[in-house]
Amino acid sequence: METYIILGSWTQQGMAKIKEGPARIEAARKAMEAAGGKMVAWYLTMGRYDFVVIAEAPNVKAAAGVLLATSAKGNVSTETLHALTEAEFKGVVSSLP
Repeated sequence: METYIILGSWTQQGMAKIKEGPARIEAARKAMEAAGGKMVAWYLTMGRYDFVVIAEAPNVKAAAGVLLATSAKGNVSTETLHALTEAEFKGVVSSLP
């Protein structure tokens, strides 16, 4: 599984219906699971981003599909980081010349 850190912001439409937020989080969780992935954690944040999601997906295409479908509903915009675990980082470093 690949790890993704998703930085999200609610759109004006998303804020207007913020009480639907918990149901939208659950829908995103189910969409990620249907794509073979997992929403590991969801956090409300203060600052530049409204929320942060840690997710795992089998590959970038699966992650992109879920993110595009979720964003297409108009409630959120996201910035996604493809992340490597500490163990994966150690593997990269050990293979350096």
